[in-house]
Amino acid sequence: MGTWEQEWIDEQRRVDQLSRKIDRKMKAINKVLGGKKGEVVEIRKNFWEDVTVNFEDAAEAAETAASIRQQAELLSEIERSHQGAAQQMKTYVKLKNSPYFGRIDFKEETESDADKIYLGISSFYDEETNDFLIYDWRAPISSLYYDHGLGTASYTAPGGEVSGEMELKRQYIIRGGKIKSMFDTGVTIGDELLQEVLGNEANAQMKSIVATIQKEQNEIIRSTRGDLLVVQGAAGCGKTSAALQRVAYLLYKYRETLNASEILLFSPNAMFNTYVANVLPELGEENMEQTTFQAYIEHHLGQDFAIETPLEQMEHMLSSQHEDGYEKELAGVRYKASLTFLEGIERYLGNLKESGMVFRGVHFRGKPILSAKQITEYFYSFEDSISIPNRLKTVSEWILKNVREFEKKERNADWVKEQLHYLDESVYTKLYNRLRKKKQYSNDTFNDLKREEEELSAVIVHKAIKPLRNKIQKLQFVNVKAIYSNLIRNEHDCLKELPQDWESIANQTKIDLSESRLSNSDATPYLFLKERIEGFQTNTMVKHVFIDEAQDYSPFQFAFIKRIFPRAKWTVLGDLNQSIYVHSPENAFDHLRTLFSSDRTEKVHLSRSYRSTRQIVEFTKQLLKNGGSIVPFNRDGQLPGVRKLSSRYQLHEEILDKVAAYEREGHQNIAVICKTVKESQDVYSVLKGRMKVKLMAEETVAYEKGVVVIPSYLAKGIEFDAVIIYDASNEIYSKESDRKLFYTVCTRAMHELQIFYVGEPCDFLTNVSAGSFQNEKAPAPQ
Repeated sequence: MGTWEQEWIDEQRRVDQLSRKIDRKMKAINKVLGGKKGEVVEIRKNFWEDVTVNFEDAAEAAETAASIRQQAELLSEIERSHQGAAQQMKTYVKLKNSPYFGRIDFKEETESDADKIYLGISSFYDEETNDFLIYDWRAPISSLYYDHGLGTASYTAPGGEVSGEMELKRQYIIRGGKIKSMFDTGVTIGDELLQEVLGNEANAQMKSIVATIQKEQNEIIRSTRGDLLVVQGAAGCGKTSAALQRVAYLLYKYRETLNASEILLFSPNAMFNTYVANVLPELGEENMEQTTFQAYIEHHLGQDFAIETPLEQMEHMLSSQHEDGYEKELAGVRYKASLTFLEGIERYLGNLKESGMVFRGVHFRGKPILSAKQITEYFYSFEDSISIPNRLKTVSEWILKNVREFEKKERNADWVKEQLHYLDESVYTKLYNRLRKKKQYSNDTFNDLKREEEELSAVIVHKAIKPLRNKIQKLQFVNVKAIYSNLIRNEHDCLKELPQDWESIANQTKIDLSESRLSNSDATPYLFLKERIEGFQTNTMVKHVFIDEAQDYSPFQFAFIKRIFPRAKWTVLGDLNQSIYVHSPENAFDHLRTLFSSDRTEKVHLSRSYRSTRQIVEFTKQLLKNGGSIVPFNRDGQLPGVRKLSSRYQLHEEILDKVAAYEREGHQNIAVICKTVKESQDVYSVLKGRMKVKLMAEETVAYEKGVVVIPSYLAKGIEFDAVIIYDASNEIYSKESDRKLFYTVCTRAMHELQIFYVGEPCDFLTNVSAGSFQNEKAPAPQ
């Protein structure tokens, strides 16, 4: 028997021994889980029997409250303990299937023998030997595996730098407790393991692949030096996966001071949230808070406006590329997304301290309480040094005082007397009991009736006027619509460097506001202005903000988010080559870095693409003007296919044939990617009667396996086994601004890419070298 065969036997023996130890741990936890569950049931069942209830006086009531609190805390502690044991059980189940993926033999400088360090998704401590049989991939010593090859190596431990010699670096593929593959490697994670992971079919959820983290990704995961980490990465470079594993690392490293609820991820859309939802739980961590920027805007403005979404704006801009006025509209969108516009708003806010605030008069049932002029005069009676939010707080209190005075007078109004006759009997009973408790009834029936009528009148008016008080407390007497409209019309000359034909842009904005609509380009500036006027709502609880697909955010939006979370550290991930939104500038990340101290920012560039085969990467990088820096991972596949077709009918027949072929090859996730929603709907209506297919739309919240028809901008951030580009003709992708969009949709393919077009191909295809794709001959017209 050879040495390697013996090593394999020894390694499998270790896996078997570890499996038995894990089994014993699982049996012990099962007993704990059963016991804890019983305790929870028993306490809930007898909760009130174990609580002393007495409300006779203040002291007894306090004792009762303490008794309830004590019992509730006991229940809560047992439930937390049960949840912890249940989470531990899930971890052991995963470890039993695949206990570890790597091993390093590391000899410290001060030691004579090397330690064998096995790495897995979680640590496993053996009380019998007082030793870690598995180290968590996030532990400080585990960084040796990701950052170093054989030879001199070091890592940063809590006590300082530890140096030594790495004598062995081994990788495993273990499934069901059996070693399927084992190999020694050098500097990088071995290609064999990457091939095994990347060669699999796409999944409806993103995988956790801590076994294949590369050195540059490990740098992202473990970076804690600055306040801003910018990751510029090529399509398929693993930046999103690294970011999610960074969340897991932060939760591990700072487990005493950081929890998942203090980490917020801004994701591209709701569907993406479901796509990545499984990564952190696989790593034994709770999911962080997830939202979209659009959801935040909707939460604050959705009750007052119909707000255009980024995807609706994208659809509109793509559909109107050939219309008159497109370039002017584009210029307006980009201006409203700029820091120049934000600076103009700040100047405008400075002017509003002296003049320009617009108020609504306060009325009740058609009767004036305070006019807009009176409120304006009172607002500007304060010193200029007092901030607008502080002034409005005082103005609100002043208005409420006037409302209370009005309320007293209104009790004698005719409408009140009329409503007295129609009150529900329960209202009378409630009032009678209240007056009786106050001992306000006398022996004089006439006076009792009169007092009853006065009290009822007060109740009627107070209830009727309550919605008005709520509006005043919410500062709805401030006419933010009119204030924003005046800003856009530049009445105070605060906006500088305005694009041409700004007047028509301002007029359209005014129309939108009058119809309670907000364009996507107006939504963030409007909310920013509103918040600055009424008092900016900040969140100091969030400690880390993650922004994925950050190239889609405007400089204005970055500045706005920074103001919302003033104490948070940022991790920003994106690819400027996938900047498909019209408001995204070429230097978006440079604008972002100006919001942070220059010595507290860090940038990492990921150029190696792992998602697609080498042939697809070599093809797609030629679609860009600067794609030469993108490096493909060496995984072979078929050359992308490019085929010209003579008609839509022929195109649809070819799609049906191609999908069937892909399915025969075992591909489970196949996307037919169209440019717009309209085009997607048309294609779906043709295909749905002849094959099983789903239409993905903006409102789709879950990504499922199968064949899908999807618009270009919704496919971003997702990967598919096979991708069919519906029509890459010059008619569809005709402008230079479409280049990055076309690149983005082509890079969604993991294993197969097929491009069809009717008529002439788009210019981006003509620049790709002939040997990079199969120029397939079109079938004969039928």
